Amino acid sequence: MNGRTLIVIAGPTASGKTEAAIQVAKRHHTEILNADSRQFYREMSIGTAAPTPKELLQVKHHFVQHISIFDHYDAGTYEREALLLLDKLFLDHDTVVLTGGSGLFIDAVCNGIDAMPDIDPALRKQVNDLFQEGGLAALQEAVQRLDPEYYAIVDRKNPRRLLRALEVCLQTGQPYTTFRTRTTAKRDFDIVKYALLWDRQELNNRINQRVERMLAQGLVDEARGLYPHRHLNALNTVGYKELFDYFDEKCTLGEAVEQIKLNTRHYAKRQMTWLRKDPSYQWVSPSELVGTP
Repeated sequence: MNGRTLIVIAGPTASGKTEAAIQVAKRHHTEILNADSRQFYREMSIGTAAPTPKELLQVKHHFVQHISIFDHYDAGTYEREALLLLDKLFLDHDTVVLTGGSGLFIDAVCNGIDAMPDIDPALRKQVNDLFQEGGLAALQEAVQRLDPEYYAIVDRKNPRRLLRALEVCLQTGQPYTTFRTRTTAKRDFDIVKYALLWDRQELNNRINQRVERMLAQGLVDEARGLYPHRHLNALNTVGYKELFDYFDEKCTLGEAVEQIKLNTRHYAKRQMTWLRKDPSYQWVSPSELVGTP
């Protein structure tokens, strides 16, 4: 396919994707597209373990802290922007690296994403208000009522998925599942996928160490600065929501930190489950990957 290859480096959180991607990109003299949706937001650098200024100097990165927590951004938008950028990058590079822990965004670039209707801003606000007032349970009840087929398979603890499904149901009057064709789009480049493999206990240790490192870097102060905007979807994520509970005096700082570690381990497990559903991934250790041509 015109000799153009996209190397995908995926894996659970704290598995060393950024470092591995930099090494692979250096070897191919190319650039990196970030596919970690939490790292898109410029206000959330510490809690998302975004590439450091030193790392960004080693290899040119794209889609890192390029939007604000106040912006609406979804996988469909990312797909369109990433494909346009790849067209440009492939003019100068035979290989480009795509890395991140957000399986949905990786899949959007590799396989395409179903076209969804535009959502009226007033309706989007209405759905968000429902979430703020009724919490996750309100979203779950609404999606189960309007689209029981999707409710049976969705991650019911993921508010973003529930919010999106509910928006489409209310905007169109049709179940969200009617818009999910699951067809794979054809790409004009080859795709090689790697997933980073770790022993579970080693990965858990890396997660705990990274949480402690984030705290030392100022995670509590970063979260405190974002606390007034805690209702935004971008901030309903591990590392921030636990500290928001601490600020609300629902727990001690120590309890919040332990909850961050626990929830991050759960998040890593969900990432592994997502990746294992795709047989096209080659599971390798970071050292094996860095040595892979």
